[in-house]
Amino acid sequence: MPEPAQAKTLLFVWHSQTGGTAAMVEAAVGAARAQSGTDVHVRSLHADQAGPADVLQADLLVLATPECLAAVSGRLKDFLDRCYYPLLERCAGKPCALMVCAGNDGQAAIAQLRRVVAGWRLVEVAEPVLVRTGAQTPEAILAPKTLGEGDRARCAELGATLAAALALGVY
Repeated sequence: MPEPAQAKTLLFVWHSQTGGTAAMVEAAVGAARAQSGTDVHVRSLHADQAGPADVLQADLLVLATPECLAAVSGRLKDFLDRCYYPLLERCAGKPCALMVCAGNDGQAAIAQLRRVVAGWRLVEVAEPVLVRTGAQTPEAILAPKTLGEGDRARCAELGATLAAALALGVY
């Protein structure tokens, strides 16, 4: 009798400064868990808690960050710095997706993440989810962020889609 298939792992590594990125990840993780049942183990790790072993154990990686000064946040950058060389040549072909919460543009943070994705030779399997909060003043930038229903729905759709694809063996 064949052994039952082992659950796949969907890993979210994220950092949030004012709650926007955390809300994005929360919506995606919740939908992924609801979609996948027991076929996919969904993990959510703050960038400070994640390391190379977590990435290697994952079947699909999602990186999520606020855009800070036209770059990924310092905490996510620290994760990438700690993991970059230990993961070189070790996760080629692993599927990934990106999530960015930005006050305005967000494209610079996405570009920075894509350079890391290219270096690790990950395969981006979905368009990045970009939430623009419109925060442009110091007060608005530092204020706690909440997501509108449309933005939460886009994040949830990403999580559910990735989990379903893993459960079906697409990745």
